[in-house]
This record gives sequence, structure tokens and C-alpha cells, in this order.
Amino acid sequence: MDLFTDAPICFELPHAEVLYYPSFVDPQTADDWFIQLQQQTPWQQDSITIFGQTHAQPRLTALFGNQDKSYSYSGIMMQPHNWTPLLAQIREAVESVCGTGFTSVLLNYYRDGRDSNGWHADNEKELGHNPVIASVSLGAERFFHLRSNANKTLTKKVLLQHGSLLVMRGETQHFWKHQIPKTAKPVGPRINLTFRVIK
Repeated sequence: MDLFTDAPICFELPHAEVLYYPSFVDPQTADDWFIQLQQQTPWQQDSITIFGQTHAQPRLTALFGNQDKSYSYSGIMMQPHNWTPLLAQIREAVESVCGTGFTSVLLNYYRDGRDSNGWHADNEKELGHNPVIASVSLGAERFFHLRSNANKTLTKKVLLQHGSLLVMRGETQHFWKHQIPKTAKPVGPRINLTFRVIK
């Protein structure tokens, strides 16, 4: 595994610290990670209730981490699977860049362009104040959108590349929301790993 340690792209956004490493790992490693995670992860599809209506989440998920660190969001309570050797390896690589020790990773599997993740912030109480969220992208490229809470015309769009790392820290989760929107364009499957610290 080769880590690329070039200086990140730092986006100039008020009340936010967002760093992007387009080539976090070499392409062969990213390919290997994707194949193993796609085939070996115990994916699940939970139901989610929004505005009184319940429907299946438009993506598959899995939570891994320290066994005393459950995680809840949007009415869903997830209990973590034990760290696998592969996820522990990826966690160590991410920690070496972020300087943060992560307790959990939430995996999202976007099977095609119809799978998505709507506007939200990773601001659950379990994550504490000013959480660090480190997101590894594998597979098909998808656009990642950021939008200011105070000024909805203030936005940023980033194309997340295969093998890239996006880090959000500081006040980002308190002042901004983000999403992976649906797309009508034909796109292949994508796996996203969001590392976080559950208090």
C-alpha cells in the first residue's frame, strides 16, 4: 500500500475546515479495498422515517468499530461489527493523515446512481463538539455537495475520486450540511467509509 502525502486541497468556506486528498492511496490498493469490501461486508438496508413516511434507505450500510460504541441517526440504531483486519489497516492509514484516533467506521454502498444520501450533518450527540469526519471513497466517482446552513446559496461541489480522502473538521458539522445526490447518469457502484469518533 502506497499513501500519497501531497498537501491537501483546502476549501475556503466560512465556519468550516474541509480538506481533500484526491489520491489518498494508489489505484491498485483502492481497487483491492473496493473488491474486498464489496464482497465481504455484511451489508444491510434499514428503513428510515422522514416527514412521517417510512421507506428503505437508498443505499446499503454497515457499521464497524469498538464494541461499546453503538451509533444512531435518523431513528436508526446500529450496533458495530468487530474491526476486520482490512478495516483496521484502512483506519490506521486514515489516522496517520488526520492525527485522530477513530472508534468507528460507517460504510455506505451506493449500488448505482439511484442510491443517494440526502442533506444532513454528522452532528449526532455521540460525535461530540466539532467532530472529525474522515471519508474514504472507493469505486465510481460521485459528486459531494456542501451547503451552508446560514446561506443556502453558498455551496461547494466536489467530485470524489476513487481512492480519495475527504476530511471535515472544526465547526463544519454545526454550520454546513452535505449530501451525495442521485444522478441519472450511468455510474457504477461506490463504497464510502466515514471514520468517526463516538464519545
